[in-house]
Amino acid sequence: MGTQNSSAPACAQPLNPRGVTHINTPHTTRFTIVGNHLAQHRKLSLTAIGLAVHIQSLPGQSRVDIKTLAGRFTEGETRIAAALRELKAHGYLAQVRERLSNGRFVTHTVSYNQPQPQPLTASTPCPDALPDCPPQPAEPRDALPPPRQEAPPAQRTGPEPKTAPEPASEPATKPPLPEPRTPDIERHRTAAALLATLHHDDRRLVLPERDVRRLTPAVAAWLERGVSSEAVRHSLTANLPPKPRHPAALLAHRLTECLPPPAPTPPSSLSSGETHAVPSPLHSCEGCERAIRTPAPGAYCRACREAGLDINAAA
Repeated sequence: MGTQNSSAPACAQPLNPRGVTHINTPHTTRFTIVGNHLAQHRKLSLTAIGLAVHIQSLPGQSRVDIKTLAGRFTEGETRIAAALRELKAHGYLAQVRERLSNGRFVTHTVSYNQPQPQPLTASTPCPDALPDCPPQPAEPRDALPPPRQEAPPAQRTGPEPKTAPEPASEPATKPPLPEPRTPDIERHRTAAALLATLHHDDRRLVLPERDVRRLTPAVAAWLERGVSSEAVRHSLTANLPPKPRHPAALLAHRLTECLPPPAPTPPSSLSSGETHAVPSPLHSCEGCERAIRTPAPGAYCRACREAGLDINAAA
């Protein structure tokens, strides 16, 4: 038992616990310092973390738009756009929109190595900690020009310029809908039924109840002026646009602008107790056989009476 067995395996070496083993070599050139708050972020996706590290490693004024990043990596534009939104939501990226001296607006991206609670706005200048993004003076958008210095009245030599009158800014009012002159319940019911059944002719003319009540007096005004129900229906449904967005407004416009003139008033009727005069029938004159109107035959016309024929005939 004291003899050493040379064929026995050596004692097993102690194994490292499961996990990663770091072999760190100090960097002297081309390195980027990234905080563990970004590299070990609990809510950011792996794509967003890698994209943030890549953006922080780029030099200033580099393009970091979606198309440029999609051309650089294998991820598509959809995943890159989603990763950029994640970084903006967690304060690692911000887009600043500024106005140039020529009036144009430009948008550039600001990358933070420490997350910001609130991203920059369009009126906030770039931070001084970023040397590649120099601060620019904030220019108010609604800045008014300085008031013009007018000369005192005693120093004015020429006539005062005439100012043009300002145009009237009154809003255009819509003409009111026509209304009947005399109320008529039956005519009102006919007008309401006509409007409620317009969708039988065109299914696009389905009117709500409030529009039927509003347009009924205008249709009654048409009926009062002697227009038949079929003629009113044809005027409202003919030659409609392909896609009427507001059928009630279109009908109100036609009822107002295409209103026919009032029907001619009939001749005044005779007063009570009077009868219409019936013309006498035609008979031949006894002297010249000219047709004259007389109650009975055997009369003479005016010319024969003046010539005395009627007297001679009577004698």
